[in-house]
Amino acid sequence: MTPQTFTLIFVAALLLSTGLHLWLDQRHLHHVLAHRDQVPADFFGRIDLADHRKAADYTAAKVRLGFVDTLVDALLLLLLTLGGVLALVDTGLREAFGSGHVQGLALFAAVGVIGFVVGLPASLYRSFVIEERFGFNKLTWKLWLADLAKGAALTVVIGGPLLYAVLWLMDAMGRNWWLYVWMLWLATNLLLLFLYPTVIAPLFNKFTPLEDAALKQRIESLLARCGFASSGLFVMDGSKRSAHGNAYFTGFGQAKRIVFFDTLLEKLAPQEIEAVLAHELGHFRHKHVVKRIVLMALMSLAFLWLLGQLIDQPWFYTGLGVGAGDTAGSTAMALLLFSMVLPVFLFPLAPLTSALSRQHEYEADAYAAQQTAASDLITALVKLYRDNAATLTPDPLHSLFHDSHPPASQRIARLHGS
Repeated sequence: MTPQTFTLIFVAALLLSTGLHLWLDQRHLHHVLAHRDQVPADFFGRIDLADHRKAADYTAAKVRLGFVDTLVDALLLLLLTLGGVLALVDTGLREAFGSGHVQGLALFAAVGVIGFVVGLPASLYRSFVIEERFGFNKLTWKLWLADLAKGAALTVVIGGPLLYAVLWLMDAMGRNWWLYVWMLWLATNLLLLFLYPTVIAPLFNKFTPLEDAALKQRIESLLARCGFASSGLFVMDGSKRSAHGNAYFTGFGQAKRIVFFDTLLEKLAPQEIEAVLAHELGHFRHKHVVKRIVLMALMSLAFLWLLGQLIDQPWFYTGLGVGAGDTAGSTAMALLLFSMVLPVFLFPLAPLTSALSRQHEYEADAYAAQQTAASDLITALVKLYRDNAATLTPDPLHSLFHDSHPPASQRIARLHGS
């Protein structure tokens, strides 16, 4: 393949992906606003018109910001690649650090900082304007800075050594380096699953044991019926950042924890909390977490193999605006370019992963309806959609691409049939 041909393929894929993003968002915006003034029949009497309008306006505000995000991301990618910015940064770092792995780390860091700075205005607007306007933001500037510092520290402490090891393996293990990198990636992800509940998550939130004795007894009875063993029931102070509520279980093996947002406990009745947890346990019973880990492992193996075929191809670099001289075969540049352009080619396939995720949600709902009253899960879902200002009228096509959960009306219709 010639560099010019690959450039044309990349530009065509970027235009298709960006255009598809914008078209889907426009459909979604029009669909939500067109249904703003009428509560869907399935929710009549359960959701007030004022709450329905709030959800529509909240969704519209996020979609409009999404237009900007999509265009900025596409422009940044073009500037970094065909615009020559990445090549310029790479040249400067080679002069400063040489062509070793330290230069590779610096290259990733530089691109990460550029992406952070470019995306910062939209991120701040999302948290401190949109979320604030609709009553969800509890984040202070002090907490935002603390989160930023902790996130950066974790990136350096965990991401830095991991990236260095990946670059070393890519250079040292011959043509089959991608297999060794994959094994390292898989081992690291499994390790993080064990460490996240007790080491990483407490850096950002406070976790306290569930104290409500009656609720605790109800949940422990559910766990016994479901055959689920956990290392504890915890309440997370999610309210210090957001008014949104949720519940989840985290960890792997003996490190599994059940976590409730404090906001969720405030909004739902005990039987509804039990039903929501039963849904989460449905994911455990159907081994959805394991299935997703296996799927991600297979996909990452395929992607790393593909990168292994591209890394020595000069057209891969020059076709993306990076000179093929010293850069050809550069492990850091190859990995960076691949990670930047891969999402462009994958977005049209998003409905495939979305469909799998939706099927898992239906299975978890069905399991919850077996362990608790389906009516309790229905009322819990209605409250969560209302309190989180989630739209009840998403555009169906947009939802197929973007939503990991089925629309509320479809979930509730299936639960009514349980």
